[in-house]
Amino acid sequence: MADEATRTAFLEIQASMIDLTGKLKQVQTQMRNKEGDRKRAYLTLEELRPLPPHTNTYKSIEREFLLEPKTVLEGEQEQKLKDSEATIASLQEKALN
Repeated sequence: MADEATRTAFLEIQASMIDLTGKLKQVQTQMRNKEGDRKRAYLTLEELRPLPPHTNTYKSIEREFLLEPKTVLEGEQEQKLKDSEATIASLQEKALN
């Protein structure tokens, strides 16, 4: 009787561990993806900043290119950077809990 209860408890703990390991891997993958997004936004901003203020820049939208002022592209990249950092912080919090 005691052996059966121990076995059942062990199987429940094992199933829980497998589930948590899967969730952790998923969060780690999401963090890696967001870190890549953050890095791209940062590097793009670093390339845009030295340009004169009224420079027109090209924005890639799938297979098309759109000509926009530098300020619009900078704003979008800054927002992507902030969003990525917030998401990474949220995922780190989620991974710790």
